Amino acid sequence: MKIAAIEPFVISQRLDTPFYFSQWQYDMRKICIVRITLEDGTYGWGEGYGPAHILKAGIKFFEPFLLGKSALEHEVLWEEMYRRSMDYARSGILQAAISAVDVALWDIKGKLLDQPVSVLLGGVKNPVIEPYATGLYFTQVENLEKALAEEAAMYKGQGFRATKMKVGLGIEEDVKNVASVRNAIGPDMKLMVDANHAYSYKEAIELAKKIEQYDIGWFEEPVSPEDYEGYRRLRDHTSIPIAGGECEYLKYGFRRLLENESVDIVQPDICAAGGITEAKKIATLAQTFSKDLVPHTWGTWIAISAAIHVVANLDKNPGRMYNSLPMLELDRTENSLRDQVTKHQVRLEDGLIQVPKGPGLGVDVCPEMLEKYMDSETAEENERFEIRS
Repeated sequence: MKIAAIEPFVISQRLDTPFYFSQWQYDMRKICIVRITLEDGTYGWGEGYGPAHILKAGIKFFEPFLLGKSALEHEVLWEEMYRRSMDYARSGILQAAISAVDVALWDIKGKLLDQPVSVLLGGVKNPVIEPYATGLYFTQVENLEKALAEEAAMYKGQGFRATKMKVGLGIEEDVKNVASVRNAIGPDMKLMVDANHAYSYKEAIELAKKIEQYDIGWFEEPVSPEDYEGYRRLRDHTSIPIAGGECEYLKYGFRRLLENESVDIVQPDICAAGGITEAKKIATLAQTFSKDLVPHTWGTWIAISAAIHVVANLDKNPGRMYNSLPMLELDRTENSLRDQVTKHQVRLEDGLIQVPKGPGLGVDVCPEMLEKYMDSETAEENERFEIRS
């Protein structure tokens, strides 16, 4: 079961409707996915979170150390990649490249053993998962407050039981928008806010105090991910649970976050923080601190499915929000790379996700759509490869 080929692809999409958040505007998506193929033709798909072309270069950096190795020994391969990058990339884009490769290896392992990844992780402890709708970004509209309220009501109409909105435009405007969204969805739907580290501690605590009355499920990335003390102080002075971690890497980064008592909910991105192999360890670490784990997801159904399988295997954690079903982020923004390039087995019924039972991740890639959305630079580099189903 030796690795014969590692093929990273960058796919891109120009958005019909650009949107923005506290840091910058999105008008184009670029995602790096990777296909790993074995000598017998078995293949698996992985995905990394971060700047796509740099991610692709990272995967190519690791390629010589992986070719010809046994795909089933994924922890051995993970350790090889980690040691090769430790001196200059203990966090960041090379860890995301490791993550992409690791996800693909788990997909392969599931296919070879004819089992879903969640079973190979130890079993499905959570056959049903509660997704929350991530959307409610800022757009250039005449009345943003009204547009956000209408979008939130749409998610409720679609069956979602929770949604997350962006904040970071300024405290008074944030408060107005939060109030409008809460009014639109009523008291029974969970509502979280995400500042994408827009604020200082002083600003974050002012906003938190003003929106506590709207029953906020958590305040995500309120301050810089470097400001562990700001996170901790905020937790001490608001009743709103504090969430963060999408900018952390490996169990070591999450140990810092947890030892500093910075968060109530940890949010590793499985396609950046070290892949499925490392996510299992991060989940165990979070449990020792009695903290909930709700993965950050962003990208295609490869990334989403990887997160679903990890969440399906999570222990019943006393730190879990609401003492209810485990949660998962489900991005609702425009994304043809997700909806057309990748195919999946995820069932969303009555606002809940049923964990897939097919082998591996339960995802595949449509060859025609991969070719359609392949970034021009990647297309030129990959002309010699046959795009296979």
